[in-house]
Amino acid sequence: MNRTIRIRRATGCIGAEIDALDLREPLSDELRDAVRSALAEHGVIFFRNQSITPEQHDRFARRFGEPTEVNMIGAVPGFPNMSELAKAEEQLDNIGGGWHADQTFHEVPPWGTVLVARELPAFGGDTLFSSMAAAYDALSDGLKATLDSLRAVHDNSIVGKSLAAKTGRPHIPRQAVHPVVIRHPVTGRKSLFVNRAYTTRFEGWSERDSEALLSYLYIHGQRPEFQCRFHWEPGSIAFWDNIQVWHYAANDYHGQRRVMHRMAIKGTTLIAA
Repeated sequence: MNRTIRIRRATGCIGAEIDALDLREPLSDELRDAVRSALAEHGVIFFRNQSITPEQHDRFARRFGEPTEVNMIGAVPGFPNMSELAKAEEQLDNIGGGWHADQTFHEVPPWGTVLVARELPAFGGDTLFSSMAAAYDALSDGLKATLDSLRAVHDNSIVGKSLAAKTGRPHIPRQAVHPVVIRHPVTGRKSLFVNRAYTTRFEGWSERDSEALLSYLYIHGQRPEFQCRFHWEPGSIAFWDNIQVWHYAANDYHGQRRVMHRMAIKGTTLIAA
């Protein structure tokens, strides 16, 4: 039975690998709380050499909350809350090939995502993660004060229409307004909450007036020192904190197949700075 975990940091500000945990077994409350604490501290955690079934993936994710619905992307047969992210050999575009946080166009975005590798290319296909808490900390005090008071509009139009064209599923427009800076519900740490995929403008500002500052924040958030890069292997799992981390699926494996299973976990109302 799992009784403890070992944590090895991946970088100075984001990411950690967790050892000595067999995810085929049910998590005790104590271990679940330890994993949740590690996730809050490191932003994204990784597990290696895990041969879990979709049933075990579903059970693990549900230990951290209720899963979100699968909408634009097809679900894994028998698991309506588990999406299949697949890129075939002949495809050029992948899913998630740009810096973003998942589904921030919802009034209450998912707080966490559990991604399991199912089929991997011989090379390429890494996933990059960037800490928006570290990005916020590195800003000047004056800019922090400005951003702390702002809210921003998040819209799924561009991404939703693109997915609709690929999948043939109808696009359902969604929009939400969130604080630009939020406090983490576990650590209390502040982090930026904007992303290029879904944030369109600041509340009360036009898109044109918002463009320069948002672009600056997107470039700032991609600084290498805020990042870690995860190389997938058979049995790899990534679990990230969606409200404090961006992620990016590298699209550098053309001509090869890559299949991942994803479950997102419903969040709670975001806490403004």
